[in-house]
Amino acid sequence: MKALRKHDFPVEQARRLLEPGPIVLVSTAWKGQRNLMTLGWHMVMGFSPSLLATYIWNENHSFALARRSGQCVINVPGVELLDTLVDIGNCSGREVDKFARFELDAVPARQVQAPLVGQCHSSFECRLHDGSRIGRDNLFIWEIVHAHVARRPRLPRTVHYRGDGKFMVSGAEVSRRGRFKPDML
Repeated sequence: MKALRKHDFPVEQARRLLEPGPIVLVSTAWKGQRNLMTLGWHMVMGFSPSLLATYIWNENHSFALARRSGQCVINVPGVELLDTLVDIGNCSGREVDKFARFELDAVPARQVQAPLVGQCHSSFECRLHDGSRIGRDNLFIWEIVHAHVARRPRLPRTVHYRGDGKFMVSGAEVSRRGRFKPDML
């Protein structure tokens, strides 16, 4: 394979090539308030327990609700909700009930107070596992305590933010399962 010719690139734009996960909707609730936010900054941190980290800016309404409640639901939408994802990100939950405004179903969760988004393919109920990085880095480390996943589609077409108002839509699955050692799957 031939080496690729590379050019200097602005380091502040590196995230456009590194952000691995789909855009998600984070639902939060605390003392009668609820909110929904669009989020792209998250990562898997462990498998057992199932840990997930999110960066939530401390000026977001969801930050306060997540910090106070120690709970959230990470909802994974499909591409059919792309315009709604953008619109949710363009308004504040301090001023509007986003579930009502965008006609999304707030489905009761089993183990947390925050609701699931009925129109999302997957919803992961989370409890705060480690809050030691919240004050310094706005980083919440969650444990997924219950998972809800639709049977169809088996693999939703998720959206991934590339920056500058552009998205990538997940595509065909490619398998290399046979190349992996069994303990590395």
